[in-house]
Amino acid sequence: MALRNIRQFGDPVLRKECKPIRLVTPRIKTLAEDMLDTMYAANGVGLAGPQVGIVKQIVVIDIGDGPIVMLNPVIVESSGEQTDSEGCLSYPGKAADVTRPSFVKAEYDDLDMVHKTIEAEGLLARAICHETDHLHGIIYTDLAKGEVYDTHYDEEEGEE
Repeated sequence: MALRNIRQFGDPVLRKECKPIRLVTPRIKTLAEDMLDTMYAANGVGLAGPQVGIVKQIVVIDIGDGPIVMLNPVIVESSGEQTDSEGCLSYPGKAADVTRPSFVKAEYDDLDMVHKTIEAEGLLARAICHETDHLHGIIYTDLAKGEVYDTHYDEEEGEE
């Protein structure tokens, strides 16, 4: 397992439409493990293929309930609304208020190519939406309500 470089805001790979994964190879399994390790090392809750330079439909998420690896995820149902501060590992130290559905139902394939359905609310729904957007070249700043703001705390100044 290895840590991968996280592509930063402005990298053109983050705007690419990702290709579906039709076959899970040992390389795809290693990619999923590397993505989880990279996400955990960066203190994130989600990471998508393009964020590590892979233009494939793969997403990893862990909001604290254990890892989820989603291949070819599609949101098939959503409802409600939640607006909250959202950040991204590809845009470190920045955040913006983004409105997302409060509930989503998504279909995806797991690493055994077993088709699954997940229903999610709250943070997990937000993470699924955020990471699925990455697979279509959409970045959270595209959906921001207002300005992107700095989340770094400046200890010398005593201010954000």
